[in-house]
Amino acid sequence: MRYKRLGTSGLKVSVIGLGGNTFGRYVDAPGTARIIHRAIELGINFFDTADVYSIGVSEDHVGKALADRRDKGLIASKVAMKMGEGPNEQGLSRGHIIAGVEASLRRLGTDYLDLLQVHSWDPETPIEETMRALDDLVRAGKVRYLGCSNFTAWQLTQSLWVSDKRGYAPFVSVQPRYSLLDRRIEAELVPACRAFGIGIVPYSPLAGGILTGKYRGGARPEGARGTDQEGAGFFDRQLAGKDEAAVERLAGWAEARGKTLGDLAIAWLASQPEVSTVIAGVTSPGQVETNASAAEWQLSADEIAEVGGLVG
Repeated sequence: MRYKRLGTSGLKVSVIGLGGNTFGRYVDAPGTARIIHRAIELGINFFDTADVYSIGVSEDHVGKALADRRDKGLIASKVAMKMGEGPNEQGLSRGHIIAGVEASLRRLGTDYLDLLQVHSWDPETPIEETMRALDDLVRAGKVRYLGCSNFTAWQLTQSLWVSDKRGYAPFVSVQPRYSLLDRRIEAELVPACRAFGIGIVPYSPLAGGILTGKYRGGARPEGARGTDQEGAGFFDRQLAGKDEAAVERLAGWAEARGKTLGDLAIAWLASQPEVSTVIAGVTSPGQVETNASAAEWQLSADEIAEVGGLVG
């Protein structure tokens, strides 16, 4: 397993991480433990979850799986999303951040988070209040590093400016949606991360399964996300026109090199200089093994550009 620094921090993370959105949703507690234990055997040390994932169940499952091997895993969680019906049970106010982190620590059964990420921008709370609360958690030893998720380039920049001005602990990472089929962050967020030394932690690296190749040729495998009512419309839109043609070009490029489309999707992200770790949700230990193997494929700068050009 290769490791990279999380941005310009001193924290080293495995180039492939594990996303926790499937835990408690598609995978029960024993299944989560099997997945996480296999991941650790493969050298994966980055486990990403959030309080809102199955309303705390994902954190509970991750905590139980790591209970007797806490030193083997870096736990990243998030705060901001709606966790109840009360007016203060969401957002990035000081009150919700501190209460949310305390609840996450209880569910995870740990004294600290390796990485706390604010899950989204909160337009109703001054960023100074948010960054001060986060800094206090770092100083108290309950959080070791800070990150953000779903931030735009200007939101990230403003947050870093406040931290620098006030002497607060800064964000070291950002978690955006990023894949070969969704490269919108390359316009502004990626250059900002490059300039400020922020590590990128892409989520949805396989574009919801489209980049596994299982929907090629109009296929809809039984049990796949694209077959249920919720996902069908999304997948039909993604697989139409440009994306469908791009998937075929990418698959052909990978297969000519003895690899799969899924291998390429993960390897392309893991080879990006600004990307620290790629988190993918899985439902079985076998999927962890596949993703870990894909992350070991290192593309050259020329290959990165060539593959990017296939998307159009």
